[in-house]
Amino acid sequence: MSDADIHFYFDPTCPFAWMTSKWVRLVMAQRDYEVQWRFISLRLINASVDYGAHFPPGYEAGHTAGLRLLRVAAKTRAEHGPAAVGPLYEALGTRIFDTVAAGDGQDTRERRGTREFVEPVLADTGLPSGLADALDEESWDQLIQAETDEALALTGKDVGTPIIHFEPPGGVAFFGPVISRLPAADDAGRLWDHVVGLARFPGFAELKRSLRERPQLQAFGSTGDEAGLEEDWHGGSRRQKK
Repeated sequence: MSDADIHFYFDPTCPFAWMTSKWVRLVMAQRDYEVQWRFISLRLINASVDYGAHFPPGYEAGHTAGLRLLRVAAKTRAEHGPAAVGPLYEALGTRIFDTVAAGDGQDTRERRGTREFVEPVLADTGLPSGLADALDEESWDQLIQAETDEALALTGKDVGTPIIHFEPPGGVAFFGPVISRLPAADDAGRLWDHVVGLARFPGFAELKRSLRERPQLQAFGSTGDEAGLEEDWHGGSRRQKK
């Protein structure tokens, strides 16, 4: 599949995938890792789900926008090579999550899947605006579905995003790590080593808690003081602690 040290499966609309990707970029610089950025679609995972019954308002629009953005990423990889996907994801994530949300954010979720949103991001990364044509090109969905299935085959289906495969094609794969704040540069590598060490133990299965703070991202206006808000990105539920 590649000579990369890590395969990182992302949906560009998942805030926890974005936060983990920022951590991985710190580790890349410290460990001289090569990362291949691969695709997993929350919209395709939930293709058979009744969004109205199982999700809060806005999630279907957000997940659909994520699929549309992955089509652009797939076309980018096909025409400009795998190395172009990382900078594109970084530019998308910065625009989506590291800016202050306007209004209630609901219309923003839909706008992420539009040319109006994508073309400036492509310009920022030096990519041609014509790649935005892929937003409506469903022919890319087969490839995105295949990589989504590939990611879930590594971990099992009862997981969320991101999924990381360390030292592919062998090595270990795991969901997450899910973090709500970015570690300091001095801590990033040490924290990563702990995670990989635990995952490499063959008997390790799961370490999880559902109570967490909101991701400390500008788009949420969060300072990390909102404990009790739970985000479940494999099921997409969002519920307030009572």
